[in-house]
Amino acid sequence: MFSENSIVVKVWVKNVKEGSYTREQVPELSNLRDVVLDVLGPEE
Repeated sequence: MFSENSIVVKVWVKNVKEGSYTREQVPELSNLRDVVLDVLGPEE
């Protein structure tokens, strides 16, 4: 359902990168979390 180009994915990636949310807080809505975590890459 979601892809790397989805606005929702881009917003969640931005929020996690800025520290507003953690990776664990990304909702498990369809494939949203999987796509966001793929875009973010491995944890640093």
